Amino acid sequence: MAVAGKEMEVAVHALRFLAWRAFLYVALVLTVAVMALPFYWMVTTSLKDVVQALRIPPVWIPNPVVWNNYPSAWGAAPFGLYFFNSFFIAVVTTFLDVITSIPAGYAFAKMNFWGKNVVFNLLLGTLMIPGQMLLVPSFVLINRLGWYNTYYALIVPWTAGVFGIFLLRQFFRTVPDEFWDSARIDGCSRFRYLFQIAVPQVRPGIATVALFKFVGSWNAFLWVIIMTDKVGLRTVPVGLRYFMLEVGTDYPRLMAAATMAIVPILILFLFAQKQFIQGIARTGLR
Repeated sequence: MAVAGKEMEVAVHALRFLAWRAFLYVALVLTVAVMALPFYWMVTTSLKDVVQALRIPPVWIPNPVVWNNYPSAWGAAPFGLYFFNSFFIAVVTTFLDVITSIPAGYAFAKMNFWGKNVVFNLLLGTLMIPGQMLLVPSFVLINRLGWYNTYYALIVPWTAGVFGIFLLRQFFRTVPDEFWDSARIDGCSRFRYLFQIAVPQVRPGIATVALFKFVGSWNAFLWVIIMTDKVGLRTVPVGLRYFMLEVGTDYPRLMAAATMAIVPILILFLFAQKQFIQGIARTGLR
């Protein structure tokens, strides 16, 4: 009798476990479907003609498939130049932001100096200021520096960021202090210790900062449109405005251009996803 009761208890436990797993899988599938729906709609709309794109009820599978939207969208505006500008600005700002965030994050994490906590809290406080509030004073400053309609206006203000400093500070705090003690005994300088010992241990954090910065720079729209008015300095997000015409939006070509614009981000994530996931998982650990 006791054996039968125990077997029944095991069976009930296994059934509950299977039910819970099934619930988790269903929830994950629904979440993925909701997240992937906008991307599916973007790609399918890029393969429709104008009639299919505006039809109610919506057409989920384009028929016929209009592949010509992609070369037509590419040739409608100088997207080659736009892609070059976006890539150049994103790469330079990402590189410089990482270079400035590493020593700043290490200093706030491992070095003691007067007013460290006050300065760090002030930096974090700047994250609470909406970026739109700074557009007018930033425009005045950029104009007085003579940087309007130059790459300087699109790159220099973004070469350092509080988010990168904060994130790398959290990662550097996980590095044991004993490493620095041992390195100092061996005559290692602070600079050499930082880049040869500490930095390799926080590579997931660096990859996370770089990925966020690259995506933010690639998707920049408001800053670019305010600080430039030359076609030669426009980026991909600004170039997408070309398809918003006075007679209506050309949705198929707009979605084709948007699909091409998102491809570099997807490629970057595929290469950096391992480091990115590790960086997010370890954020805030000590």
